[in-house]
Amino acid sequence: MSKLSRDDVLKLAALSKLTLSDDEVEKLRGELSEILNYVEILNQVDVEGLQPTYQVTGLQNVTRPDEPRDYGYKPEDLLKNAPAVQDNQFKVKRVL
Repeated sequence: MSKLSRDDVLKLAALSKLTLSDDEVEKLRGELSEILNYVEILNQVDVEGLQPTYQVTGLQNVTRPDEPRDYGYKPEDLLKNAPAVQDNQFKVKRVL
């Protein structure tokens, strides 16, 4: 049974850059201890010989071949209507 100390919770809070009240520390101490106890139970489960389950619905990724398409336009024709062009590319305002 894992029991976290007050110092453990305060260290986790500091690492997470959280400021906790005394009540929150006590509440989280209990909650985190319960989570660690559950993880200990899960660690005891025998998973020898089981394959990892990555997909349970049977669906597969559907992708198209990555092939260039020619739409019949030349870059010069497309760039002639642009308000600003630099190095044969559209020039746009900087976005931060």
